[in-house]
Amino acid sequence: SALTVPPSRLDAAARAALAAVVGEDHLLDTEGERLGRAGGLSYLDLLRRRHPDGLAVPDAVVVPADPDEVQRVVDVCVSHDVGVVPFGGGTSVVGGVAALRGDKEAVIALDLHRLDRLVSVDPTSRLAVFQAGVRGPAAQRLLAAHGLTLGHVPQSFERATLGGFAATRSAGQASSGYGRFEDMVQGVRLATPSGPWRLGVAPASAAGPDLRALAVGSEGTLGVITEVTVRVRPLPERERYEGFVLRGWHDAMHVVRTLAQNGLSADVMRVSDVEETEVTLALKGGVVTSALRGYLAARRVHEPCLLILGWYGRAPQRARALKVLRAAGAVSLGRAPGEAWRHGRFSGPRQRDALLDAGVCVETLETATHWSRLGELHDAVSAALRGALDRPVLMCHISHAYETGASLYFTVLAARDPRDPFGQWERAKQAASEAISGRGTITHHHAVGVDHAPYLRAEIGDVGMSVLSAAKHATDPTNILNPGKLGL
Repeated sequence: SALTVPPSRLDAAARAALAAVVGEDHLLDTEGERLGRAGGLSYLDLLRRRHPDGLAVPDAVVVPADPDEVQRVVDVCVSHDVGVVPFGGGTSVVGGVAALRGDKEAVIALDLHRLDRLVSVDPTSRLAVFQAGVRGPAAQRLLAAHGLTLGHVPQSFERATLGGFAATRSAGQASSGYGRFEDMVQGVRLATPSGPWRLGVAPASAAGPDLRALAVGSEGTLGVITEVTVRVRPLPERERYEGFVLRGWHDAMHVVRTLAQNGLSADVMRVSDVEETEVTLALKGGVVTSALRGYLAARRVHEPCLLILGWYGRAPQRARALKVLRAAGAVSLGRAPGEAWRHGRFSGPRQRDALLDAGVCVETLETATHWSRLGELHDAVSAALRGALDRPVLMCHISHAYETGASLYFTVLAARDPRDPFGQWERAKQAASEAISGRGTITHHHAVGVDHAPYLRAEIGDVGMSVLSAAKHATDPTNILNPGKLGL
Protein backbone atom coordinates (compact mmCIF):
# COMPACT_ATOMS: atom_id res chain seq x y z
CA SER A 1 0.00 0.00 0.00
CA ALA A 2 1.10 3.59 -0.64
CA LEU A 3 -0.35 4.57 2.72
CA THR A 4 1.81 4.58 5.81
CA VAL A 5 0.37 2.06 8.26
CA PRO A 6 1.50 2.32 11.88
CA PRO A 7 2.93 -0.81 13.47
CA SER A 8 0.48 -3.05 15.29
CA ARG A 9 0.20 -2.29 19.00
CA LEU A 10 -1.35 -5.66 19.84
CA ASP A 11 1.01 -7.26 22.34
CA ALA A 12 2.33 -10.78 21.93
CA ALA A 13 0.28 -12.27 24.76
CA ALA A 14 -3.02 -10.93 23.42
CA ARG A 15 -2.12 -11.99 19.91
CA ALA A 16 -1.32 -15.53 21.02
CA ALA A 17 -4.56 -15.79 23.00
CA LEU A 18 -6.63 -14.62 20.01
CA ALA A 19 -4.82 -16.99 17.65
CA ALA A 20 -5.57 -19.84 20.04
CA VAL A 21 -9.29 -19.12 19.57
CA VAL A 22 -9.57 -18.57 15.80
CA GLY A 23 -6.38 -20.17 14.49
CA GLU A 24 -3.32 -18.45 13.08
CA ASP A 25 -4.83 -18.32 9.58
CA HIS A 26 -7.71 -16.20 10.85
CA LEU A 27 -5.70 -13.64 12.77
CA LEU A 28 -4.66 -11.17 10.09
CA ASP A 29 -2.16 -8.41 10.77
CA THR A 30 -0.63 -7.51 7.41
CA GLU A 31 -0.88 -3.88 6.37
CA GLY A 32 -3.32 -4.70 3.57
CA GLU A 33 -5.70 -6.67 5.78
CA ARG A 34 -5.68 -3.97 8.44
CA LEU A 35 -6.25 -1.18 5.92
CA GLY A 36 -9.14 -3.14 4.43
CA ARG A 37 -11.04 -2.72 7.72
CA ALA A 38 -9.97 0.87 8.38
CA GLY A 39 -13.27 2.74 8.28
CA GLY A 40 -16.43 2.65 6.23
CA LEU A 41 -17.67 4.25 3.02
CA SER A 42 -18.47 7.87 3.87
CA TYR A 43 -17.02 10.72 1.81
CA LEU A 44 -14.56 11.44 4.62
CA ASP A 45 -13.60 7.74 4.81
CA LEU A 46 -12.81 7.76 1.09
CA LEU A 47 -10.85 11.00 1.45
CA ARG A 48 -8.82 9.57 4.32
CA ARG A 49 -7.76 6.66 2.15
CA ARG A 50 -6.42 9.18 -0.35
CA HIS A 51 -4.99 11.51 2.31
CA PRO A 52 -4.08 9.14 5.13
CA ASP A 53 -3.49 11.65 7.92
CA GLY A 54 -5.75 10.62 10.78
CA LEU A 55 -6.75 7.25 9.31
CA ALA A 56 -7.57 4.94 12.23
CA VAL A 57 -6.19 1.47 11.44
CA PRO A 58 -6.94 -1.60 13.59
CA ASP A 59 -3.97 -3.46 15.03
CA ALA A 60 -5.24 -6.81 13.76
CA VAL A 61 -8.23 -8.40 12.07
CA VAL A 62 -9.76 -11.38 13.87
CA VAL A 63 -12.10 -13.64 11.88
CA PRO A 64 -14.07 -16.08 14.06
CA ALA A 65 -15.95 -19.04 12.61
CA ASP A 66 -19.17 -19.06 14.64
CA PRO A 67 -21.01 -17.37 17.52
CA ASP A 68 -19.16 -19.39 20.16
CA GLU A 69 -15.80 -18.25 18.81
CA VAL A 70 -17.05 -14.65 18.81
CA GLN A 71 -17.82 -14.95 22.52
CA ARG A 72 -14.39 -16.43 23.20
CA VAL A 73 -12.70 -13.62 21.25
CA VAL A 74 -14.62 -11.06 23.28
CA ASP A 75 -13.58 -12.83 26.49
CA VAL A 76 -9.91 -12.69 25.44
CA CYS A 77 -10.20 -9.00 24.65
CA VAL A 78 -11.69 -8.36 28.09
CA SER A 79 -8.79 -10.21 29.72
CA HIS A 80 -6.19 -8.24 27.74
CA ASP A 81 -8.10 -4.92 27.67
CA VAL A 82 -8.19 -4.77 23.86
CA GLY A 83 -10.79 -2.72 22.01
CA VAL A 84 -13.18 -4.54 19.64
CA VAL A 85 -14.79 -3.01 16.55
CA PRO A 86 -17.40 -5.37 15.02
CA PHE A 87 -17.04 -5.35 11.23
CA GLY A 88 -19.64 -6.69 8.78
CA GLY A 89 -19.84 -5.24 5.28
CA GLY A 90 -17.98 -2.06 6.20
CA THR A 91 -20.66 0.17 4.65
CA SER A 92 -21.13 2.64 7.51
CA VAL A 93 -21.23 6.27 6.39
CA VAL A 94 -21.18 7.77 9.90
CA GLY A 95 -17.90 6.42 11.31
CA GLY A 96 -19.61 3.37 12.79
CA VAL A 97 -16.70 1.01 12.04
CA ALA A 98 -13.84 3.45 12.61
CA ALA A 99 -11.07 1.69 14.54
CA LEU A 100 -11.11 4.10 17.47
CA ARG A 101 -9.15 3.02 20.53
CA GLY A 102 -10.81 4.96 23.30
CA ASP A 103 -8.55 4.39 26.30
CA LYS A 104 -7.20 1.08 24.94
CA GLU A 105 -3.64 0.49 23.82
CA ALA A 106 -4.77 -1.82 21.02
CA VAL A 107 -7.95 -2.39 19.00
CA ILE A 108 -8.99 -5.22 16.69
CA ALA A 109 -11.49 -5.37 13.86
CA LEU A 110 -13.77 -8.35 14.53
CA ASP A 111 -14.65 -9.43 10.99
CA LEU A 112 -17.82 -11.55 10.96
CA HIS A 113 -17.82 -12.69 7.33
CA ARG A 114 -17.34 -16.37 8.26
CA LEU A 115 -20.66 -16.29 10.14
CA ASP A 116 -22.43 -16.90 6.85
CA ARG A 117 -25.05 -19.59 7.56
CA LEU A 118 -28.80 -19.75 7.33
CA VAL A 119 -29.27 -21.60 10.62
CA SER A 120 -32.95 -22.54 10.33
CA VAL A 121 -36.24 -21.76 8.61
CA ASP A 122 -39.66 -22.05 10.24
CA PRO A 123 -42.11 -21.72 7.32
CA THR A 124 -45.12 -22.13 9.59
CA SER A 125 -44.18 -19.12 11.72
CA ARG A 126 -42.43 -17.41 8.79
CA LEU A 127 -39.18 -17.07 10.70
CA ALA A 128 -35.58 -17.54 9.63
CA VAL A 129 -32.43 -17.55 11.76
CA PHE A 130 -29.29 -16.18 10.14
CA GLN A 131 -25.77 -15.79 11.37
CA ALA A 132 -24.77 -12.14 11.44
CA GLY A 133 -22.23 -12.18 8.61
CA VAL A 134 -24.68 -13.15 5.86
CA ARG A 135 -24.78 -10.43 3.20
CA GLY A 136 -27.99 -9.15 1.64
CA PRO A 137 -27.80 -11.01 -1.70
CA ALA A 138 -26.87 -14.28 0.02
CA ALA A 139 -29.82 -13.97 2.41
CA GLN A 140 -32.18 -13.45 -0.52
CA ARG A 141 -30.72 -16.43 -2.38
CA LEU A 142 -30.92 -18.72 0.65
CA LEU A 143 -34.52 -17.73 1.37
CA ALA A 144 -35.60 -17.98 -2.26
CA ALA A 145 -34.79 -21.70 -2.14
CA HIS A 146 -37.64 -21.92 0.39
CA GLY A 147 -39.98 -19.67 -1.62
CA LEU A 148 -39.42 -16.82 0.85
CA THR A 149 -37.96 -13.32 0.91
CA LEU A 150 -36.75 -10.90 3.54
CA GLY A 151 -37.77 -7.81 1.58
CA HIS A 152 -34.96 -5.67 2.98
CA VAL A 153 -33.05 -3.92 0.20
CA PRO A 154 -31.07 -0.85 1.27
CA GLN A 155 -28.66 0.84 -1.13
CA SER A 156 -25.84 -0.97 0.71
CA PHE A 157 -27.57 -4.31 -0.04
CA GLU A 158 -24.75 -5.80 -2.10
CA ARG A 159 -22.16 -5.51 0.70
CA ALA A 160 -23.97 -5.04 4.00
CA THR A 161 -24.75 -7.88 6.40
CA LEU A 162 -27.81 -8.86 8.39
CA GLY A 163 -25.92 -8.24 11.61
CA GLY A 164 -25.14 -4.74 10.38
CA PHE A 165 -28.77 -4.17 9.42
CA ALA A 166 -29.78 -5.05 12.99
CA ALA A 167 -26.99 -3.10 14.68
CA THR A 168 -27.93 0.11 12.85
CA ARG A 169 -31.75 -0.18 12.59
CA SER A 170 -31.47 -0.16 8.83
CA ALA A 171 -34.24 0.91 6.47
CA GLY A 172 -34.52 -0.48 2.95
CA GLN A 173 -35.86 0.76 -0.34
CA ALA A 174 -38.95 -1.43 0.09
CA SER A 175 -39.53 -0.54 3.74
CA SER A 176 -42.83 1.16 2.93
CA GLY A 177 -44.17 -2.31 2.20
CA TYR A 178 -42.01 -4.67 4.26
CA GLY A 179 -41.11 -2.44 7.19
CA ARG A 180 -37.76 -1.33 8.54
CA PHE A 181 -35.29 -3.99 9.62
CA GLU A 182 -36.15 -3.47 13.29
CA ASP A 183 -39.75 -4.44 12.38
CA MET A 184 -38.45 -7.72 10.96
CA VAL A 185 -36.22 -8.71 13.89
CA GLN A 186 -37.87 -11.26 16.16
CA GLY A 187 -34.78 -12.29 18.10
CA VAL A 188 -31.06 -11.61 18.49
CA ARG A 189 -28.08 -13.42 19.92
CA LEU A 190 -25.16 -11.36 21.17
CA ALA A 191 -21.69 -11.95 22.56
CA THR A 192 -20.99 -9.44 25.33
CA PRO A 193 -18.13 -8.94 27.80
CA SER A 194 -20.61 -9.91 30.52
CA GLY A 195 -21.51 -13.17 28.75
CA PRO A 196 -23.86 -14.50 26.05
CA TRP A 197 -27.20 -12.72 25.64
CA ARG A 198 -30.28 -14.00 23.80
CA LEU A 199 -33.46 -11.99 23.29
CA GLY A 200 -36.81 -12.73 21.65
CA VAL A 201 -38.98 -15.74 22.55
CA ALA A 202 -42.43 -14.75 21.22
CA PRO A 203 -44.06 -12.50 18.61
CA ALA A 204 -45.13 -10.10 21.36
CA SER A 205 -44.47 -9.81 25.06
CA ALA A 206 -45.27 -7.66 28.08
CA ALA A 207 -42.31 -9.03 30.07
CA GLY A 208 -40.91 -5.63 30.95
CA PRO A 209 -39.25 -3.17 28.56
CA ASP A 210 -38.33 -4.54 25.15
CA LEU A 211 -34.62 -5.27 25.55
CA ARG A 212 -34.55 -6.69 22.03
CA ALA A 213 -35.23 -3.16 20.83
CA LEU A 214 -32.33 -1.94 22.97
CA ALA A 215 -29.93 -4.41 21.36
CA VAL A 216 -31.16 -3.59 17.85
CA GLY A 217 -29.59 -0.25 16.99
CA SER A 218 -26.86 -0.50 19.64
CA GLU A 219 -24.16 -0.27 16.92
CA GLY A 220 -21.85 -2.85 18.49
CA THR A 221 -21.52 -0.92 21.75
CA LEU A 222 -23.53 -3.29 23.97
CA GLY A 223 -22.62 -6.59 22.35
CA VAL A 224 -21.60 -8.23 19.09
CA ILE A 225 -24.69 -9.49 17.27
CA THR A 226 -23.95 -13.04 16.11
CA GLU A 227 -27.40 -14.31 15.07
CA VAL A 228 -30.61 -12.63 13.98
CA THR A 229 -34.08 -14.18 13.84
CA VAL A 230 -36.14 -12.38 11.22
CA ARG A 231 -39.68 -12.39 9.94
CA VAL A 232 -39.87 -13.54 6.32
CA ARG A 233 -42.62 -13.51 3.70
CA PRO A 234 -43.50 -15.47 0.57
CA LEU A 235 -41.76 -14.40 -2.61
CA PRO A 236 -44.04 -12.06 -4.57
CA GLU A 237 -45.45 -13.51 -7.75
CA ARG A 238 -44.67 -10.34 -9.69
CA GLU A 239 -42.96 -6.97 -9.34
CA ARG A 240 -43.95 -3.79 -11.12
CA TYR A 241 -42.06 -0.47 -11.10
CA GLU A 242 -43.52 2.68 -12.63
CA GLY A 243 -43.06 6.43 -12.71
CA PHE A 244 -45.29 9.49 -12.39
CA VAL A 245 -44.75 13.23 -12.38
CA LEU A 246 -46.40 15.34 -9.69
CA ARG A 247 -46.96 19.08 -9.76
CA GLY A 248 -44.42 20.70 -7.46
CA TRP A 249 -42.89 19.72 -4.14
CA HIS A 250 -45.85 20.79 -2.01
CA ASP A 251 -48.27 18.65 -4.03
CA ALA A 252 -45.78 15.78 -4.09
CA MET A 253 -45.60 15.72 -0.29
CA HIS A 254 -49.39 15.88 -0.10
CA VAL A 255 -49.89 12.97 -2.50
CA VAL A 256 -47.37 10.72 -0.75
CA ARG A 257 -48.93 11.58 2.62
CA THR A 258 -52.39 10.73 1.28
CA LEU A 259 -51.19 7.35 0.07
CA ALA A 260 -49.38 6.58 3.33
CA GLN A 261 -52.27 7.62 5.56
CA ASN A 262 -54.81 5.58 3.61
CA GLY A 263 -52.89 2.31 3.54
CA LEU A 264 -52.01 2.70 -0.14
CA SER A 265 -48.22 2.96 0.02
CA ALA A 266 -46.38 1.02 -2.63
CA ASP A 267 -43.64 -1.30 -1.39
CA VAL A 268 -41.16 1.14 -2.94
CA MET A 269 -42.37 4.74 -2.80
CA ARG A 270 -40.01 7.65 -3.32
CA VAL A 271 -40.58 11.12 -4.70
CA SER A 272 -37.88 13.56 -5.78
CA ASP A 273 -37.99 17.29 -5.22
CA VAL A 274 -37.82 19.69 -8.16
CA GLU A 275 -34.02 19.91 -8.10
CA GLU A 276 -33.45 16.15 -8.01
CA THR A 277 -36.00 15.64 -10.76
CA GLU A 278 -34.25 18.24 -12.92
CA VAL A 279 -30.89 16.52 -12.44
CA THR A 280 -32.46 13.15 -13.30
CA LEU A 281 -33.90 14.55 -16.53
CA ALA A 282 -30.67 16.35 -17.42
CA LEU A 283 -28.60 13.19 -16.97
CA LYS A 284 -31.05 11.19 -19.05
CA GLY A 285 -30.97 13.70 -21.92
CA GLY A 286 -31.81 12.75 -25.49
CA VAL A 287 -34.83 13.11 -27.72
CA VAL A 288 -37.16 11.24 -25.38
CA THR A 289 -36.38 13.57 -22.48
CA SER A 290 -36.85 16.63 -24.70
CA ALA A 291 -40.21 15.29 -25.76
CA LEU A 292 -41.14 14.64 -22.14
CA ARG A 293 -40.26 18.20 -21.17
CA GLY A 294 -42.49 19.48 -23.96
CA TYR A 295 -45.32 17.17 -22.93
CA LEU A 296 -45.10 18.28 -19.29
CA ALA A 297 -45.09 21.94 -20.34
CA ALA A 298 -48.20 21.31 -22.41
CA ARG A 299 -49.81 19.75 -19.33
CA ARG A 300 -48.78 22.88 -17.37
CA VAL A 301 -46.44 20.94 -15.12
CA HIS A 302 -43.80 23.60 -14.55
CA GLU A 303 -42.12 22.16 -11.44
CA PRO A 304 -42.12 18.40 -12.01
CA CYS A 305 -41.40 16.02 -9.15
CA LEU A 306 -40.67 12.41 -10.12
CA LEU A 307 -42.52 9.71 -8.17
CA ILE A 308 -41.31 6.09 -8.37
CA LEU A 309 -43.59 3.30 -7.19
CA GLY A 310 -42.64 -0.35 -6.88
CA TRP A 311 -45.35 -2.94 -6.29
CA TYR A 312 -44.70 -6.52 -5.17
CA GLY A 313 -48.08 -7.99 -6.03
CA ARG A 314 -50.82 -6.05 -4.16
CA ALA A 315 -52.92 -5.29 -7.26
CA PRO A 316 -55.98 -4.03 -5.31
CA GLN A 317 -53.90 -1.43 -3.43
CA ARG A 318 -52.29 -0.30 -6.67
CA ALA A 319 -55.69 0.21 -8.31
CA ARG A 320 -56.83 2.41 -5.41
CA ALA A 321 -53.54 4.31 -5.38
CA LEU A 322 -53.89 5.10 -9.08
CA LYS A 323 -57.24 6.76 -8.37
CA VAL A 324 -55.54 9.04 -5.84
CA LEU A 325 -52.82 9.89 -8.35
CA ARG A 326 -55.31 10.66 -11.12
CA ALA A 327 -57.29 12.91 -8.78
CA ALA A 328 -54.07 14.79 -7.99
CA GLY A 329 -53.33 15.37 -11.67
CA ALA A 330 -50.30 13.07 -11.72
CA VAL A 331 -48.84 12.40 -15.16
CA SER A 332 -48.14 8.72 -15.77
CA LEU A 333 -44.80 7.97 -17.41
CA GLY A 334 -45.35 4.23 -17.60
CA ARG A 335 -42.90 1.57 -16.52
CA ALA A 336 -39.70 2.87 -18.12
CA PRO A 337 -38.72 5.32 -15.32
CA GLY A 338 -39.45 2.72 -12.66
CA GLU A 339 -37.38 0.09 -14.44
CA ALA A 340 -34.56 2.60 -14.95
CA TRP A 341 -34.56 3.28 -11.20
CA ARG A 342 -34.59 -0.44 -10.41
CA HIS A 343 -31.68 -1.07 -12.76
CA GLY A 344 -29.54 1.64 -11.13
CA ARG A 345 -30.75 1.32 -7.54
CA PHE A 346 -27.33 0.28 -6.18
CA SER A 347 -25.13 2.35 -8.48
CA GLY A 348 -24.84 5.54 -6.42
CA PRO A 349 -21.94 4.49 -4.17
CA ARG A 350 -19.97 3.19 -7.16
CA GLN A 351 -20.01 6.62 -8.80
CA ARG A 352 -18.30 8.41 -5.92
CA ASP A 353 -14.74 7.37 -6.76
CA ALA A 354 -15.12 8.83 -10.25
CA LEU A 355 -16.53 12.04 -8.78
CA LEU A 356 -13.68 12.20 -6.27
CA ASP A 357 -11.21 11.81 -9.13
CA ALA A 358 -12.93 14.78 -10.80
CA GLY A 359 -12.47 16.96 -7.71
CA VAL A 360 -16.05 16.77 -6.43
CA CYS A 361 -17.18 16.78 -2.82
CA VAL A 362 -20.08 14.30 -2.85
CA GLU A 363 -22.00 13.05 0.16
CA THR A 364 -25.46 12.17 1.39
CA LEU A 365 -27.37 12.83 4.59
CA GLU A 366 -30.82 11.92 5.80
CA THR A 367 -33.39 12.80 8.43
CA ALA A 368 -37.10 12.40 9.16
CA THR A 369 -39.90 14.32 10.80
CA HIS A 370 -43.68 14.50 11.02
CA TRP A 371 -45.71 15.58 8.01
CA SER A 372 -46.58 18.96 9.50
CA ARG A 373 -42.88 19.92 9.60
CA LEU A 374 -41.55 18.13 6.53
CA GLY A 375 -41.55 21.14 4.22
CA GLU A 376 -39.90 23.29 6.89
CA LEU A 377 -37.21 20.67 7.47
CA HIS A 378 -36.51 20.33 3.75
CA ASP A 379 -36.10 24.08 3.36
CA ALA A 380 -33.99 24.50 6.52
CA VAL A 381 -31.49 21.79 5.58
CA SER A 382 -31.29 23.05 2.01
CA ALA A 383 -30.61 26.60 3.20
CA ALA A 384 -27.97 25.40 5.66
CA LEU A 385 -26.10 23.46 2.99
CA ARG A 386 -26.30 26.31 0.48
CA GLY A 387 -24.92 28.65 3.11
CA ALA A 388 -22.03 26.35 3.99
CA LEU A 389 -20.94 25.37 0.47
CA ASP A 390 -20.08 27.34 -2.65
CA ARG A 391 -22.78 26.83 -5.31
CA PRO A 392 -23.64 23.23 -4.42
CA VAL A 393 -25.94 20.96 -6.37
CA LEU A 394 -28.56 19.81 -3.85
CA MET A 395 -31.00 17.01 -4.46
CA CYS A 396 -33.57 15.52 -2.11
CA HIS A 397 -36.25 12.87 -2.12
CA ILE A 398 -38.70 11.33 0.30
CA SER A 399 -37.25 7.86 0.69
CA HIS A 400 -39.68 6.39 3.25
CA ALA A 401 -43.23 7.41 4.08
CA TYR A 402 -45.18 6.62 7.23
CA GLU A 403 -48.66 7.42 8.46
CA THR A 404 -47.31 10.22 10.65
CA GLY A 405 -44.31 11.49 8.68
CA ALA A 406 -41.52 10.78 6.24
CA SER A 407 -37.77 10.75 5.75
CA LEU A 408 -35.76 13.11 3.57
CA TYR A 409 -32.61 11.93 1.79
CA PHE A 410 -30.25 14.63 0.52
CA THR A 411 -27.44 14.26 -2.00
CA VAL A 412 -24.86 17.06 -2.07
CA LEU A 413 -22.27 17.84 -4.74
CA ALA A 414 -19.84 20.76 -4.73
CA ALA A 415 -16.40 21.59 -6.05
CA ARG A 416 -13.94 20.16 -3.53
CA ASP A 417 -11.84 22.70 -1.65
CA PRO A 418 -8.26 21.46 -2.23
CA ARG A 419 -6.96 23.52 0.68
CA ASP A 420 -9.27 22.00 3.29
CA PRO A 421 -11.33 19.12 1.85
CA PHE A 422 -12.10 17.60 5.25
CA GLY A 423 -13.12 20.84 6.90
CA GLN A 424 -15.26 21.78 3.91
CA TRP A 425 -17.62 18.84 4.44
CA GLU A 426 -17.37 18.88 8.24
CA ARG A 427 -18.65 22.47 8.29
CA ALA A 428 -21.45 21.65 5.85
CA LYS A 429 -22.45 18.58 7.86
CA GLN A 430 -22.45 20.62 11.06
CA ALA A 431 -24.65 23.29 9.47
CA ALA A 432 -27.12 20.67 8.22
CA SER A 433 -27.13 18.84 11.56
CA GLU A 434 -27.85 22.06 13.44
CA ALA A 435 -30.70 22.78 11.04
CA ILE A 436 -32.11 19.31 11.69
CA SER A 437 -31.80 19.43 15.48
CA GLY A 438 -35.15 20.40 16.97
CA ARG A 439 -36.96 19.86 13.66
CA GLY A 440 -36.44 16.13 13.10
CA THR A 441 -34.25 13.17 13.91
CA ILE A 442 -30.53 13.42 13.42
CA THR A 443 -30.66 10.10 11.56
CA HIS A 444 -33.47 8.07 10.02
CA HIS A 445 -31.38 5.08 8.91
CA HIS A 446 -27.65 5.87 8.71
CA ALA A 447 -27.26 5.39 12.50
CA VAL A 448 -25.26 7.49 14.97
CA GLY A 449 -21.69 6.22 14.83
CA VAL A 450 -19.21 9.02 15.42
CA ASP A 451 -20.62 11.67 13.11
CA HIS A 452 -24.03 12.05 14.76
CA ALA A 453 -22.88 11.47 18.34
CA PRO A 454 -22.57 15.21 19.15
CA TYR A 455 -26.30 15.64 18.44
CA LEU A 456 -27.64 12.53 20.16
CA ARG A 457 -28.04 14.07 23.61
CA ALA A 458 -30.23 16.85 22.22
CA GLU A 459 -32.52 14.21 20.70
CA ILE A 460 -32.82 11.70 23.56
CA GLY A 461 -32.04 13.95 26.54
CA ASP A 462 -29.76 13.65 29.54
CA VAL A 463 -31.83 10.84 31.00
CA GLY A 464 -31.67 8.96 27.71
CA MET A 465 -27.89 9.21 27.64
CA SER A 466 -27.78 7.98 31.23
CA VAL A 467 -29.91 4.97 30.28
CA LEU A 468 -27.51 4.13 27.43
CA SER A 469 -24.51 4.54 29.73
CA ALA A 470 -26.08 2.24 32.32
CA ALA A 471 -26.77 -0.41 29.68
CA LYS A 472 -23.20 -0.05 28.46
CA HIS A 473 -21.86 -0.57 31.97
CA ALA A 474 -24.04 -3.67 32.41
CA THR A 475 -22.92 -5.44 29.24
CA ASP A 476 -19.46 -3.91 28.70
CA PRO A 477 -18.10 -2.65 32.03
CA THR A 478 -14.54 -2.08 30.75
CA ASN A 479 -15.69 -0.31 27.57
CA ILE A 480 -13.97 -2.51 25.00
CA LEU A 481 -16.83 -2.62 22.47
CA ASN A 482 -16.76 -0.16 19.57
CA PRO A 483 -15.22 2.74 21.51
CA GLY A 484 -16.51 6.22 20.74
CA LYS A 485 -19.73 5.22 18.99
CA LEU A 486 -23.21 6.32 20.12
CA GLY A 487 -21.47 8.91 22.28
CA LEU A 488 -20.35 6.13 24.67
